[in-house]
Amino acid sequence: MERRRFLLALAAGLAGTAVVRGADGLGDAVTPVADTATPPVRPAGATAATGVPGIEPQLPPTGVVEALPGEGPALALSIDDGTSTEVVAAFARFAHDSGVRMTFFPNGRYRSWEDNAALLRPLIDSGQVAMGNHTWSHPDITTLGDQEVAEEIRRNRDFLRTTFGVRDSPFFRPPFGAHDERTDRIAADLGHPTIAMWNGTLEDFRVLTAEELMAAARRWFTPRTIVVGHANHPAVTTVYGELLELIAERGLRTVTLADVWATPGQRLRGATAVGRLTVP
Repeated sequence: MERRRFLLALAAGLAGTAVVRGADGLGDAVTPVADTATPPVRPAGATAATGVPGIEPQLPPTGVVEALPGEGPALALSIDDGTSTEVVAAFARFAHDSGVRMTFFPNGRYRSWEDNAALLRPLIDSGQVAMGNHTWSHPDITTLGDQEVAEEIRRNRDFLRTTFGVRDSPFFRPPFGAHDERTDRIAADLGHPTIAMWNGTLEDFRVLTAEELMAAARRWFTPRTIVVGHANHPAVTTVYGELLELIAERGLRTVTLADVWATPGQRLRGATAVGRLTVP
């Protein structure tokens, strides 16, 4: 209970916030899991205004984004993969308890996402959590033919729709950060024109100690940074309080990528969810 009160106390200071090219090798080996049935499609959630100085919602761009625009204290936490059911669950509880805003890029082949769908759907519907496409099985898509690339993206897009009701996310994050004009075009044709890269990392594409992970956070938790992390290894679940302290100490405000780049429809749905209207 003391830990929960600590998280909620810090979250109170973050209330109303929400909070490249990636370095070579910032990806994970994948472990296949079995497909499972998914529930019917639900309406997609979306965001409202960020309330972050220097961030004005924009239409999603066609092409690569590597950092947040503007001059304010926004920080975008983005979490990839999801090999661990326990780590995905811990991230969902962290978001619920703290109010931190983040963007997930799931690989649908991992059972962890369906196992935690009931925890994540309310966060997605409220706009606190956004989703993007990271392919179904995490291959290097630059090594695949056109049809294989399209199938990886399409299958994961359909998974996001049926599992979380996410119908119109513009964001695609290529595994390992590997993409080219051909794969970008295929992603855009399938509804993901914005290639979401990053300019900061928790360095947890490999197994880290809690101390190593916090060293990465202290390096990269800076304004206008898109930080990539992974829902794979348990070390991150032991440092949520320290991450919140760091965010508060530096005056950062967490945002989802959809807080920054959203279609008009997303903004309207998000505004309805929180009872206010957002216009650019």
